[in-house]
Amino acid sequence: MLASGFLITVLALLIEAGIGYPRFVFQSISHPVVWIGGLIGWLDRVLNKPDLSDLHRRLRGAFALLFLLGVVFGAMLVLDFILLVACGHWLGLVVLAVLGSSLLAQRSLYAHVAAVADGLEQEGLTGGRRAVSQIVGRNPEHLDEAGVVRAAIESLAENFSDGVVAPSVWGAALGVAGMAGYKAVNTADSMIGHRTEKHGAFGWASARFDDLINLPASRLAAAFILIAARFQTLDWRSGARAVWRDAGQHRSPNAGWPEAAMAGALGLRLAGPRVYGTTLVADGWMGDGRPDATVADLRRALSLYRAACAVQIGLIAVGAIALGVL
Repeated sequence: MLASGFLITVLALLIEAGIGYPRFVFQSISHPVVWIGGLIGWLDRVLNKPDLSDLHRRLRGAFALLFLLGVVFGAMLVLDFILLVACGHWLGLVVLAVLGSSLLAQRSLYAHVAAVADGLEQEGLTGGRRAVSQIVGRNPEHLDEAGVVRAAIESLAENFSDGVVAPSVWGAALGVAGMAGYKAVNTADSMIGHRTEKHGAFGWASARFDDLINLPASRLAAAFILIAARFQTLDWRSGARAVWRDAGQHRSPNAGWPEAAMAGALGLRLAGPRVYGTTLVADGWMGDGRPDATVADLRRALSLYRAACAVQIGLIAVGAIALGVL
């Protein structure tokens, strides 16, 4: 499983980086995350009853998570077996890599963050606010240009960990079933892992488990960013100091690692207090550089992100070679 997982993952990363998720496929059969979201929504409607106690809702939420993982992980294991038998080993691995590529977000993340830079350059603050509202939950009307740029860079760093490194880690370990299982948990956290009256208890297990399975990826994401910064002659030492000093000050147990690495490497200060809707959320600062980030900084962050993606692909390929499958 480990050897084929490394090979499938490196192929999936290359496929996704090259072509992304084809639009005609999305229009025809939607996207695996949409199917997973449909199952989560059904479980939420059926099991999350407002008249139950918080304890019972937590227990039901834990059962929903186990059921979700069983269905998604089990279905992918069966599909894995069928494809390898029906197509043969090598063709089956390629087909699985194509499926796995749909669970990665290298290309789409770059496009969404680049759209913020384009919006600022072409339409000024209005265009930047509109574009950044598509990728962050904070109120864009409270952001000046520097705030828009910081928000975009923070999203780039955090989603590099969640949307690229984490599915790759679990893909390398467990194949496409690992990628799909991770995406199921991550999607559940996005949909029901909120500290609200409706989901505070029911989504507790999903939120905590998502934090747990993202621990290795967030640390690796920071390392990939620092290695890429070294190759790009950025200040990787400041990035390393920022990770050591600041990552633990973030309200998320994981997001601070890649954000601090990117902040230090770029000479910026990220995170800090932010407004979500009308609520001010206090958070620690990542990095001790300039808070007045510019569009040029966002372009540098995008370049650093692409280099970090290349570092990850290279290291997984080295792992595949070491295991004798590439």
